[in-house]
Amino acid sequence: MKPLASVLAGTLALLCASTNVTPSAEAALPMQLSSTRFTDGGPIPADYTCDGQDVSPPLAWSDVPPAARGFTLIVDDPDAPKGVFVHWLLYNLPGSTRGLAEAVTRESLPSGAAEGTNDQGRVGYSGPCPPKGLHHYHFKLYALDGPLTGLTNPSKTDLERAMATHVLAQAELVGVYQKGQKHNK
Repeated sequence: MKPLASVLAGTLALLCASTNVTPSAEAALPMQLSSTRFTDGGPIPADYTCDGQDVSPPLAWSDVPPAARGFTLIVDDPDAPKGVFVHWLLYNLPGSTRGLAEAVTRESLPSGAAEGTNDQGRVGYSGPCPPKGLHHYHFKLYALDGPLTGLTNPSKTDLERAMATHVLAQAELVGVYQKGQKHNK
């Protein structure tokens, strides 16, 4: 069986050949987003939810496109009863940033970074708190070609509109949570 990187590089080469695009060497691997506290598809520890401390989990990213000058992070729950529920909006994270520490606050964000308004009407992180059943929480990181301008406490729609023509790459980490879940490692 071929290593994943080899398969991805071959697929990218075929795609680029058919569209006359020449990828950079760094484009052979997709941008990655991870957490030291949960794996992709795994349970989110209670500390990061309304059942615990309701603080943001630590996040790290790698394989960033060389042209990236900034990042936007959107965290949402598509399983919410009334449609997608937005838990966190971060934008204008500097291009040199490669992660966020646990329990990020507005004061601890890198210089120039800002937060938008989540669906609880708050600026900042609101952890998982599903009314019932197992929900999936999508941490979506976007590498951008520059900072976003003209935004003040934007909604998810505002952010998506502002970054529409600036996205260089995207990475996603999905965690699951069910209210009352005791996993906290």
